[in-house]
Amino acid sequence: MSSHNFSQLRTILGILNKNVDILEESCKANGTQIPDLSEPFHPDSEAFRRHKDAAEAANTIAAAAQHIAAILTAPSVSLYHSVGGVLQSAAVRVCLEASVTEILREAGPQGLHVDTIAKKANLDSQKLSRLLRLLATNHFYREVTPEVFANTRISSMLDTGKPSEMVLADPEHKHDNTTGVPALVAMNLDESFKAAAYIWEALSEPAKANTDGSLTSPSPFTRTFGSGVTLYQYYERPNQTFRASRFSIAMKGITAFRPPDNDVKAYNWASLPAGSRVVDVGGGIGNVTYSIASKFEGLKFVVQDRPATIEDAKAWWADQMPEAVSSGRVALEVHDFLTPQPQHLQHNVAVFMIKQVLHNWSDEDAVKILKYLRQAATPETVLLAMEYILPYACRDPGDAIGAIPGAVPREAPEPLLANYGLAGEMEYLSDINMLVLFDAQARTAPQYERLFRSAGWKLRFVNREVQALEAVPL
Repeated sequence: MSSHNFSQLRTILGILNKNVDILEESCKANGTQIPDLSEPFHPDSEAFRRHKDAAEAANTIAAAAQHIAAILTAPSVSLYHSVGGVLQSAAVRVCLEASVTEILREAGPQGLHVDTIAKKANLDSQKLSRLLRLLATNHFYREVTPEVFANTRISSMLDTGKPSEMVLADPEHKHDNTTGVPALVAMNLDESFKAAAYIWEALSEPAKANTDGSLTSPSPFTRTFGSGVTLYQYYERPNQTFRASRFSIAMKGITAFRPPDNDVKAYNWASLPAGSRVVDVGGGIGNVTYSIASKFEGLKFVVQDRPATIEDAKAWWADQMPEAVSSGRVALEVHDFLTPQPQHLQHNVAVFMIKQVLHNWSDEDAVKILKYLRQAATPETVLLAMEYILPYACRDPGDAIGAIPGAVPREAPEPLLANYGLAGEMEYLSDINMLVLFDAQARTAPQYERLFRSAGWKLRFVNREVQALEAVPL
């Protein structure tokens, strides 16, 4: 290693030490603490991240540690960390389906011998031991003593919170009444995992012509699970009720990765006059609307989605906030967002809110969705899109849309990866998941700007803290 390389290494170590100090000072000042890796995950363990200086320091520390590892780890090891990722995923799936995390939770922090774990899960002991050791090497579980394993805060996120015997006896309902995180992981290790193996085959297959002259590329999911069948069509099959139910619960799990007040922070709701109408486009059962309506009682809401989802929404609102629906403050409406907005909403909406929808659709379909919203908008209507906004892995030159507030992201200090590396990896994983399931994508801020403009909207603000974009009619 040359003197220059040692200098770079010491620069990174300096960044790491400086940010450890910042994190420690923030935790002392705010009465928070960094989590213990061996303790189960709890939302309160992430309280330190609610303070911007601590969150920034934690991300920078993670990026610095990754950069040092990339420099000093043998390239063959780094190569196979990526190549072998599929094997880690397979190991996680075994542990998830076998309720290993629940079994270890019941055993306590001292852990449990793999023979006992395997007996409870009805698995081969030595094979399970090998899978657990691979995961323990990545801090997913702990090998406390030889062949004795325990949970970490990472593996504890797979916990349904139910007795292991109950989950193993009734796997069809294991995700009912849970946080949704285990369901989200299970879906990604099932539909997404299997379809991802065919990304190359799907990408290399020529696009097919549609009757209108446009071209359609097969998604890896379509190629894997049945020609011409979309994910949602697949879930509507009579023999896929379990996967369909798991998907609905998994969508709840996505919210667990975001602060509970994210939706409220996504827009200045207090600026809207009393009686203003907010339309939650493709809003599912309306959990986003619920979080906003709970705090801003003067606003009116319309939650739009598919027929089956709206039926579920009626039951959910009847339990959560029945007076909102009975009074008309919240309307639950069947609507296909690939068609024009209903007549009663034409030029009668203050905010069109669309969350985690556009990334499910190609540019062509996303423009169609946005055009129908634009047709129903007044000159003052705001489009609020709550979507992952992908930063570049390099420095953002800011020459595309840098004048728009928030368009250029905050970046890690040189020589670290500008996007904080692994600390921000989930956004890119979500992007590739959209490619796998829908032949769709998450987007960068310039890509959103072009998408909005082509549909008649002007991007005016990017809120990267809560992952939201505001646009107004052109």
